[in-house]
Amino acid sequence: MASDSLYITPELFRFLRELRAHNQREWFATHRQRYEQHVRAPLLGFIEDFAEPLYRISPHFRAEPRRVGGSLFRIYRDVRFAADKSPYKTNAGVQFRHERGRDAHAPGFYLHLEPGEVFVAAGIWRPEPAVAARVRAAIVAQPERWERALRHPDFVRAGFRLSTDAYRRVPAGFDPEHPLAEDLKRKEFIAVTELSERAVCAPGFLAVFARLCAAAAPFVQFVTEAIELPF
Repeated sequence: MASDSLYITPELFRFLRELRAHNQREWFATHRQRYEQHVRAPLLGFIEDFAEPLYRISPHFRAEPRRVGGSLFRIYRDVRFAADKSPYKTNAGVQFRHERGRDAHAPGFYLHLEPGEVFVAAGIWRPEPAVAARVRAAIVAQPERWERALRHPDFVRAGFRLSTDAYRRVPAGFDPEHPLAEDLKRKEFIAVTELSERAVCAPGFLAVFARLCAAAAPFVQFVTEAIELPF
């Protein structure tokens, strides 16, 4: 597609709003063509066309426009251990994860599309304890580099903020009096900036998304290299 193509349209959000109100297999089966036309197909096009801008940010992250198992998260919820048995997600999510990543917990860049909640995220979401410990160790070892990433002018201008999901105390093995103790408490190392539905539906959004990912790149580079993966 051309760079000014409308990958995301109000029809995507209209479909998701209706799915939220009718989260049933029978309804989805009746409206599946709308999902294919307004959600899956255009987002696969977005993923395919983002491969080149992503490579310029880092050659170690992947844009995979596969219908199953690629950068686009599946619409089906895993309800095996959930009290809520609604069969479908009411959002569309795209993650451009590290080439060595196997799941959503890998370092990556993420686009979340949900009626009333649209955002771009970057970093490591809900890492395993050993992975989180390595990031904390890197913060302790390289505090100035960590703070530079958070103060980078592009990062600040883009409106990125770190996730506030944190422990009440600094995890064992780290100094509770460390100057960056609040960062050491973090359960995940994710930076988020919010957008509007109108913004993601505007012509040229792919370039906007690329600029946001580039703005978050120093932060993503820090957490990626902290767990000994190449950036």
